[in-house]
Amino acid sequence: MEADGQAGWKKCSACKKPIDFQVVYYVCNVSTCNRKRTGLQFCDVSCWEVHLPVARHRESWAEERRSPSRAEAARQAAAEASGEAPPRKPRRIIADKPAARSVTASPRGMSAQSAAPEEVLIVASRLKEFVRASSGYKTSERVLGPLSDIVREVAEEAIRNARADGRMTVLDRDIPKGFRR
Repeated sequence: MEADGQAGWKKCSACKKPIDFQVVYYVCNVSTCNRKRTGLQFCDVSCWEVHLPVARHRESWAEERRSPSRAEAARQAAAEASGEAPPRKPRRIIADKPAARSVTASPRGMSAQSAAPEEVLIVASRLKEFVRASSGYKTSERVLGPLSDIVREVAEEAIRNARADGRMTVLDRDIPKGFRR
């Protein structure tokens, strides 16, 4: 690292001071600030705060990390230089769901087997706006639950159709014909 003319591990993204090896530094918790090409790191919290007006995050905080040792940094640099890719995550294999769904809910509001949230999927304001514009009627909040159930059923059918085609992406053609325009 010093052979490259660099005094420390990396430079602070705000003040450009070197961040030494095996010291505490800070990163933003927002994923767009932590991508490989962006890779923002800060020597202290005040430097992290400098990027907030530009980044305009809704909710963020600084996460404390520890920089690698000189040897670890050299290994990482050698791996990147040789084109060696970091280990990849194993590919997910999705099995068909059992026909009967469990109705027992976990503490987070998800059914135990499906792991899909059993919450409202309909944007209430948009639905109310549509009903009022097309008919002049008002809309009860209790309509949202049954409509969400219908959307879930259609989405599950579309997922089954995508799975049958061997895809991991649900497309418009996977939606049952009676629900397409």
